[in-house]
Amino acid sequence: MASETTKTDVVVIGGGPGGYGAAFYAAERGLNVTLLDREGSLGGVCLKRGCIPSKAYLHATQLIEEARRSADRGISFGEPRINCKAMREWKDGVVAKLCDGIEGLAKKRKVNVVYGRGYFQSSDKLRVETEDGQQYFNFKKAIIATGSRSLIPEPFDLGSSRILTSKEALEIDSVPDRLLVIGGGYIGLELGTVFARLGSKVTVAEAMDDLMPGSDPDLVKIISAAISDLFQEVHTGTKVADLSTSGESLKAVLSRKTEDDEATTEEVFFDKVLVAVGRRPNSDNLGLENTAVGIDDKSFIEADASRRTQDENIYAIGDVAGGEMLAHKAFREAHIAVDAICGDPPLDEPLLVPAVVFTAPEMAWVGLSEEAAKEAGHSVEVIRYDWRSSGRALSIGQSTGITKMVVDADNERILGVFMAGHGAGELIAEAALAIEMATTVRDLAETIHAHPTFSETLKECAESFFGISPHTL
Repeated sequence: MASETTKTDVVVIGGGPGGYGAAFYAAERGLNVTLLDREGSLGGVCLKRGCIPSKAYLHATQLIEEARRSADRGISFGEPRINCKAMREWKDGVVAKLCDGIEGLAKKRKVNVVYGRGYFQSSDKLRVETEDGQQYFNFKKAIIATGSRSLIPEPFDLGSSRILTSKEALEIDSVPDRLLVIGGGYIGLELGTVFARLGSKVTVAEAMDDLMPGSDPDLVKIISAAISDLFQEVHTGTKVADLSTSGESLKAVLSRKTEDDEATTEEVFFDKVLVAVGRRPNSDNLGLENTAVGIDDKSFIEADASRRTQDENIYAIGDVAGGEMLAHKAFREAHIAVDAICGDPPLDEPLLVPAVVFTAPEMAWVGLSEEAAKEAGHSVEVIRYDWRSSGRALSIGQSTGITKMVVDADNERILGVFMAGHGAGELIAEAALAIEMATTVRDLAETIHAHPTFSETLKECAESFFGISPHTL
């Protein structure tokens, strides 16, 4: 007996931030919406195996670091006792509560949620493989929000449980004595920070010459110094030439070039290895060959500013469509896609997307870098404020930090803000709003900020443009 075909205005494939964000917004705008996801609950990688669990672990282990530092303030604690099972269960409880909340919101918005794998049969028909068999949906518009997955190069894929991606690393069952992190980007540094605080001797191998390749050098300098103090070893300009099992250990061959441009190798042994060299889009096995959707040479789905693909009925948002692989970007693109489906006018300017790396200290940025601003034709002036002048930072022992602004010297417009320091991820929101609203550096300098707060670092940085910051020359 053939399965019945359900008609729906919009079908959304993927239940992560972009997917459920698009489904909920489309429902709010009066559309009949079907939301598909391969897993048994909504939330996607961000909620279950990324943003939320990693930040939960970072917060938990930060307590260890704070306890160690408190001796300088006259308060001493004993050595921490780590219960990996209890910590993992706490993390799972946080994730479950958020997943349940999203499920409840879907029901209240009358979004039809279907769990199964979606496969395009044409530009207006989708087949879904569920546990109960096949279902078919005829749709007017579709939004692909299938996200991305960890990239593990074939030479590192040994089939060993001791080789981890971010997914396995977040299911902490024990603390390895020796951990190698391959990749010095945000995933490797955040998870490396968690394990280092728990007691692992962490070694980082980054192929590029600096950690966080492509990031602002002033911020990287601060983070590199902090990481070097926390981790056992940090190797930049270093590749893992070979990885193999060796008894109860993993043997890594680290290869780097000397100042004379000669290659040198070193064999090092580890208990576990975390591979954090990037992510790949989940654009495969969707039946896109049955549509007009285009894929680029890196397997990302091609989409315009309104998130429309080369198939007029199909849109793509979030990680699978390239750009910054950030949940908040996917949330914004979800609204853009739904607005376009509803006939609203397209955006006339690029998205302003802040980024945060939750190392210790945090680093965050938004807007144009100094180089990008110059390339765009601006008359650029860069101003910096050192957090060692912040009373709030000194009072809680978090004075390692910097606030940096890129300003158009001709019209005093704030073009970009870059921060490294305690709570930078929260502070960057003010900077994002300032740039989005075309605020001038004088506007920010004359806005009263409460004292003593970390937010004052933004005000005093702005005041430095005019030479009137009270705490810096």
